[in-house]
Amino acid sequence: MSVRSGRILLVLSLCFGVLVSTAFGAGADGVTADSVWKNGKIYTVDKKFSVIQAIAVKGGKIIYAGSDADADKFVGKETSVNDLGGKTVIPGLNDAHIHYLSLGTTKLQVNAHWRPKEEILNEVKAAAAKARPGEWVLGRGWNQEVWDPAEFPTKEELDAVAPDVPVSLVRTCGHMTWTNSKALELAGVTKDTQDPTGGEFLRDKNGEPIGVMTDQAQEYINKVIPPITSAQERDALIEAQKELVRFGITSASDAGSNQLTIDILKELYAKDTLKVRLDIMARVTGRPSPEELLLGAEEFFARGIQTGLFDDRLQIRSYKISLDGSLGARSAWMLNEYSDRPGHRGNGKLSDEELYQLVLAGHKAGFQLNSHAIGDAANRQVLDVYQRVLKEYPNFNHRFRVEHAQILTAEDLLRFAELGVLPSMQTVHATSDMNMAEERVGPKRIKFAYAWRKLLNTGTVIPNGTDAPVELLDPWINLMAAVTRRNSSLEPEKGWYPEEKMTREEALRSYTIWPAYASFEETKKGSLENGKAADFIVIDRDFMNCPENEIKDIKVIKTVIAGETVYEMK
Repeated sequence: MSVRSGRILLVLSLCFGVLVSTAFGAGADGVTADSVWKNGKIYTVDKKFSVIQAIAVKGGKIIYAGSDADADKFVGKETSVNDLGGKTVIPGLNDAHIHYLSLGTTKLQVNAHWRPKEEILNEVKAAAAKARPGEWVLGRGWNQEVWDPAEFPTKEELDAVAPDVPVSLVRTCGHMTWTNSKALELAGVTKDTQDPTGGEFLRDKNGEPIGVMTDQAQEYINKVIPPITSAQERDALIEAQKELVRFGITSASDAGSNQLTIDILKELYAKDTLKVRLDIMARVTGRPSPEELLLGAEEFFARGIQTGLFDDRLQIRSYKISLDGSLGARSAWMLNEYSDRPGHRGNGKLSDEELYQLVLAGHKAGFQLNSHAIGDAANRQVLDVYQRVLKEYPNFNHRFRVEHAQILTAEDLLRFAELGVLPSMQTVHATSDMNMAEERVGPKRIKFAYAWRKLLNTGTVIPNGTDAPVELLDPWINLMAAVTRRNSSLEPEKGWYPEEKMTREEALRSYTIWPAYASFEETKKGSLENGKAADFIVIDRDFMNCPENEIKDIKVIKTVIAGETVYEMK
């Protein structure tokens, strides 16, 4: 283990050690709890991964964790006593990378998630028939890899069902958009339109755009789509919360919100409408130019970090930077050409100097820097820049992150622990991408792709998430992927590169205490210990001991945030 990775684990151990030292002793005489939860199988996810029977809650925090008998000492006349009936309890889940607003807005759009092309076209036709003048048909989730043949679609296919209404359908990854001719016309995209830096218009043999574009090229379309109203955004943010608590997710890191969304979130928290805990990665949304990106970032940096808002429900202390695209769109930035597209290496978005200036400004302002990097070239670039900035301005507790960290080289894989950079990964991406990943990168590079075990063995930790709505929000499919390297159809039988599996304990930590650490909140939440938030869920089977193929079927019976039941299965 490297010295740097050892320090990461030491910080975690010290934090947990202080909490564990008081977690199992009865409170002061006369202290009564607001609620006591007993007769359960409670996985605390503390340093020792202790299993207990009961917890007592007061003021939204845990004041006792231990045996049923000792928990009874905290029962007073007004205490609500809850019999768990032997059910399994775990800390509230923490998705380390979601797109919170998009979770809600997708409810208002065509659901194209991994559906057959013909079904999507039928949905578009129906939506176009209902569209009012000036409206667009919007949707998200298509994936050409599940079609036969597995080819990118064209504008002509959309023109056939929606000739007069502009259509924009975002690929499941978010890094590619499929449009019709009307949308291209409104965006001013023609045969003569040049590919922007960091993006590409896919073209036919005559050089005509086929209606599919990647990353920065998407901005041509994004800029002419009418923005949603503030009222629609409020509704979408509330809708997203419903989805989170239904799946037992009590906390999440939102991978990119602009100031308008942050202001609306604050409004909803002030009204106590939102209960979930959100760690916001601030960013300039859309596909900004490097100049727009730095200007927008400086506005966030000038405001400073904001923590502990609304009783530790909201914080803005990190900044999100996007450095490349996705593997499915062939826009992830690679050191060498794609195995299935000779001469093409994807799309890098920023020069080394542009990224350096951005990271430096954020670091000096006290922000955590979180960078989207999927291809090995993007990962190397960000690790190089992080290393340069940290050498010039050392900070032991920076906790810089790389979001996704999917395709690595052997030497760069080791640098995460050495630099103290956290690989924020989504285990379900491996089982979703396995139908094309090796075709993209070949048999050698795939050995260092989605490499959880190799990374964990260096001593780092992996905050886990879904990237929803890129993937389904369902954490149990994600956790099964972590443990088995199999998808929800239980394929492949022995797991895809099974040597990279996590243990069940690691998987649970990756969804609770490790994301809390990744957002500087490990002393506040992530495990069920004295002084921490009473955020926990009751589930219908024992995650640690049920058959592996049942993990995906786990259902949440009850979701509790700060001692308040915010969801109960009907």
